[in-house]
Amino acid sequence: MSNANAGTLDAVSFGGSAAAIRHHYDVGNDFYRLWLDESLTYSAALWSDDQVQTLAEAQRAKLDFHLDNVALPAGGRLLDIGCGWGGILSRALERQNLGAAVGLTLSEEQARHVTARGSDKLSVALESWTDHQPGAKYDGIISIGAFEHFADPRQDAAGRLAVYRAFFERCREWLTPDGALSLQTIVYGDMAASQANGFIANEIFPAAELPRPAEIFAAADRIFEVVTYHNRRIDYARTCEAWAANLRRNREAAVAVAGEATVSRYERYLRLSAAGFRLGRIGLARLKLTPYPAGRVLT
Repeated sequence: MSNANAGTLDAVSFGGSAAAIRHHYDVGNDFYRLWLDESLTYSAALWSDDQVQTLAEAQRAKLDFHLDNVALPAGGRLLDIGCGWGGILSRALERQNLGAAVGLTLSEEQARHVTARGSDKLSVALESWTDHQPGAKYDGIISIGAFEHFADPRQDAAGRLAVYRAFFERCREWLTPDGALSLQTIVYGDMAASQANGFIANEIFPAAELPRPAEIFAAADRIFEVVTYHNRRIDYARTCEAWAANLRRNREAAVAVAGEATVSRYERYLRLSAAGFRLGRIGLARLKLTPYPAGRVLT
């Protein structure tokens, strides 16, 4: 990383602490297996409006959507920021011969799960993107469901923008000139931050702040070109409803694994989240971005 970028990072306060991430994601892999699909993909699926899909099929469609966005070359290098249990990394290696598939996570449970997959082309680092130092550039970067953890609720608009802009600067630095970034994040819709549900903010995702769509565009300005932008909030509503149905079906086993209090907390979280997406209080943004050359001057 250049000295200039290092200074930028030093001056920015980031949310998404390891403690906050582990509060949510280290409940236990056995608990999540009871209500996620078999790939343990814990983000909004991509549902079709004109065909019947299982949750697993809709999650596979979402993974392929993001992999199509970055269009990795043969032997290419992929970075997944906030890799979860490694679903998109494994799918990328299934689809084609890659040189490397690298994941970043702050969850120890997730890191152990990815490592256990045992591929010599797949690796996971227990670190934040703010600390990552790649040995070579990537041909594609994917980040699904991590961006909403980057900022801190105590930050003002300028503080949040600095965080998001630092993220985009790092991604541009890590990408090859022909590379692309595929980003998926929950965003605020028809709701002010002050109206956010206190239960979700305090008990489910502590120390996290959603971006507004305009903040994403402002932060990417002159760093990335936004090639496509989709708001698919109903995709997330349907996903939460599918997860909730799975949790109800496996409730007894879930209580045995995680306890009644945890199961009840997640039931409430999934119910409230589905309602928020259906009502447009929160949205789901999917973007493809390609890097502008750094320091280019037109004469």
